[in-house]
Amino acid sequence: MSKKLVSIAVLTLMLLVLALPVTSQMMGEAVPPIIVHSVTQAERPIEYETTRLVVENMRELGLEVEHRAIPWAQLIDEIWYSRTEESSAADRPFQMTHWRMVGRPERSDPDEFTYNLFHSSVRDGGYNFIGYNNPEYDALAEAQRVEVGDREARLDIICEAQRVIRNDMVNAYFIHPLTPQVVNTAVFNPDSITTQAGIGVHNFWTWIGIEPTSDEGKTLITSTTSFLNSFNPLEIAGDAPSRVTEMTWDRLMRINPIGVPEPWAAESVVWEDSHNVVVTLRAGMKWHDGEDVQSDDAAYSFEAALAGTTQTDEDGKEEFRPEAPDYHPFARNVANIEIIDDLSLRFTLHNPSAAFETSSLAKLNLIPKHIWEPIINDLLERDDADADSIQEEIPIGSGPFKYVAYDVNEFVFLEAFDDHWARPNIDAWIMNVLPNQEATLGQIQAGEMNFLWEWPGDPGVLQQIVADNEHLDLFSAISIGMNYFAFNVRYAPFDDVTFRQAIAHTIPQEFIIDNIFNGLAAPADSFVSAALEYWRQCDDLPTYDYSIDGARSLLEGAGYSWDDEGRLHYPGN
Repeated sequence: MSKKLVSIAVLTLMLLVLALPVTSQMMGEAVPPIIVHSVTQAERPIEYETTRLVVENMRELGLEVEHRAIPWAQLIDEIWYSRTEESSAADRPFQMTHWRMVGRPERSDPDEFTYNLFHSSVRDGGYNFIGYNNPEYDALAEAQRVEVGDREARLDIICEAQRVIRNDMVNAYFIHPLTPQVVNTAVFNPDSITTQAGIGVHNFWTWIGIEPTSDEGKTLITSTTSFLNSFNPLEIAGDAPSRVTEMTWDRLMRINPIGVPEPWAAESVVWEDSHNVVVTLRAGMKWHDGEDVQSDDAAYSFEAALAGTTQTDEDGKEEFRPEAPDYHPFARNVANIEIIDDLSLRFTLHNPSAAFETSSLAKLNLIPKHIWEPIINDLLERDDADADSIQEEIPIGSGPFKYVAYDVNEFVFLEAFDDHWARPNIDAWIMNVLPNQEATLGQIQAGEMNFLWEWPGDPGVLQQIVADNEHLDLFSAISIGMNYFAFNVRYAPFDDVTFRQAIAHTIPQEFIIDNIFNGLAAPADSFVSAALEYWRQCDDLPTYDYSIDGARSLLEGAGYSWDDEGRLHYPGN
């Protein structure tokens, strides 16, 4: 090669190097301050104390760490909606947060977490708020969906997906809660309370089947620590609102107490082949406004989830924006819906789906077409709102309970829907917003509340209260849900897998279970709960035992260093 060509090559290389972004990581500078989010101590003392403990341990690595505790509604705004935007509070996107995914019946199949927590297609508007993007993982998440005929083969894929996530450490899982609930058995027959696998006793089957011991117990009164946000069949607004929507909007199928989907609003679900399924609705169903529930309503419930607009960005790239982003991932495998008659319809899928019954037919709420079609059509003409921003004055569903009154900041009052084929044994269901834990304890002991289903405080307190009161019984079961620390992998330092693994070593799992959860929690190392025994047959997941020395050793091996003041610095190359 001539000297001239060599010079040109060297110059080109220099220009390429100069064009690279100069980051703190490249320069070996100190890792900047880290903010770790959680809810406030008053709302969820367990989550607050766990975060405080881990923050203290992170400081032992030479990190400057701030624990930012804020109300749940604000936390949702700063974490869920910040994505690539800068947080107004921290003047940058979130870095790390305590988070929880609750147990819902449709999560009895691992597909929802396997796909929707981590697939790159839901980074901007779905559950993948951490920004994870791994083509190898995407392929696994997609493959387990279409593995219809061989359950063992699907298990192998899901186990490998768990290994990848555990190795990449994008979420540091540490417990599956045992969801303690207290029921006043002087008001309700304890034999009529249903424990659902992975959920506990606060489930749909309990709500419709619980039996009062007298005419005076026809109203179930419970509470939540969180504001109710909204009641919208096209929005997944959080744990407490979800308990309400599952009672007020029917679904074609429901997950039964042992975790298997079974027909509900559908009289029958018949697979013609791996791509086509015919659903026949129950005859005589009514919406809460008296209109008939028909097959075009069921079809439109999926069409609304599929609706959206295609927008073009400055670079000419087209992007689809769904009107119902929360439910779009659960409907988009539907290629066509054919109305057969007033009560029957055929779904045709793009691809075979092992989880279609669980993650779609038992997931999407049935909505009345005569109410929602005009709303969706109007939204499609606008670009400033989505379907999940709509709040009906009195929401209309077809479920076994219907709305009477509500204030999303204070309460929701439901009553039994007399025209439903599965009318509840109780006449009314009330949930009050009680952020104060002392008020919650006072009400359950005084009889002002008769079903305590959400308790974020010390479980030992409930154990003592039940021991002191013969009319109160404690129920608990391991949850499908989990508590974990989520890392925003879009930005340094959490874009570095070694750094994330080191942080995982700062979480004292056994101490948290024994001393903060008072034993009412099971250890977690995956997004698949130990409650789902079949899908947890994966014994070789990477482990991250609590060890500050182990964390420091990992960082040192990756080129991190400490200055004379003990402050952690990025690798210098």
